[in-house]
Amino acid sequence: MKHLTPHDPSPRALGFAMPPEWAGHAATWMSWPADDDLWFGQLEAVRTEYAQLAATIARFERVELLVRDEESERDARRRLASGPDSSLDIQFHRVPLDDVWIRDNGPIFVRNEQNELAFTNWKFNSWGEKFEWKNDDRVPEYVAAQLGMGHWDLSTVLEGGAIEVNGDGVALVTRSCLLTPTRNPHLSEQDYATLLGAYLGIDKLLWLDGGLENDHTDGHIDTITRFTDPQTIVTSVEHDPADANHAVMGHNLKQLREMQDGQQRPFRVVELPLPALRLEGEEGRLPPTYANFYIGNGFVVVPQYGDPNDQRALDVLTPLFPGREVIGLPSRAIIGGGGSFHCMTQQQPEGTVWSGEEVGVGA
Repeated sequence: MKHLTPHDPSPRALGFAMPPEWAGHAATWMSWPADDDLWFGQLEAVRTEYAQLAATIARFERVELLVRDEESERDARRRLASGPDSSLDIQFHRVPLDDVWIRDNGPIFVRNEQNELAFTNWKFNSWGEKFEWKNDDRVPEYVAAQLGMGHWDLSTVLEGGAIEVNGDGVALVTRSCLLTPTRNPHLSEQDYATLLGAYLGIDKLLWLDGGLENDHTDGHIDTITRFTDPQTIVTSVEHDPADANHAVMGHNLKQLREMQDGQQRPFRVVELPLPALRLEGEEGRLPPTYANFYIGNGFVVVPQYGDPNDQRALDVLTPLFPGREVIGLPSRAIIGGGGSFHCMTQQQPEGTVWSGEEVGVGA
């Protein structure tokens, strides 16, 4: 297993690119919630919802579940063994953790035409040093050791939830997130295009301006706008002009309708409502969204909030995923931490492990 650096050939130079989420998975990586303070005293309710999410995913594909201590592992095993799916395919890993948002601190996998799988390990700093992060930043190295997988170690800050790919060379990002001075203040839009081209195989980088009000990620793309296939984009809208999200989401919608793919074709843009009810948490307004769904082998899990728009969101999304079961699961407690299902998952695509030993440079 090689640790590659920017001095080595890039993933793109070796034929690797990031697959779309709907490509086949070998597993889903997750991290069990453990810190009651981070959940404002609501850990029990969060674990109840989280167990439903993990059990649902494990019905369709293997779950690699990180647990930070004995109590977490005992709790996870009890909850995941007590339901109707007692034979779920879940592998447990004892790993030091700060939080649960493995989409952002975990590895971002890349694959080549020979179906070999590697990953890129970007710097995680908890969305601009907002919370503790040093244990979570080490998670990709643990994954590499477990899989024996070659990977590239980068000093650039990038979270998985900040980038959305269509599998055909196009990616969506937001300026409000990537251009914050607390991440990579020296990088321009062109610098990001170059980096993401070299390390994730992106040919065309499309920029939206901003995300949801009071989103502590500074506006991750995966909370507002997602690809459902290479030509279809579903994007959040807020119809109440008095709501702070109305103008930002409306501007995003206008931009998306003017964007084109790598072959200069317009995208099909589908509107997805935001929850109708305003949810408040310990630190102000919460950013509930249906766009934070997770796509897996034969399924899509969509967060639900006990909101009038819950069923409407499922009705919008179901036709966009033919052949997949679209499943609504409760996320009212989970959203209190600022994210939902996509933030809590990281897919490991199907593929044979690439060790990187073919590259003659690296430690």
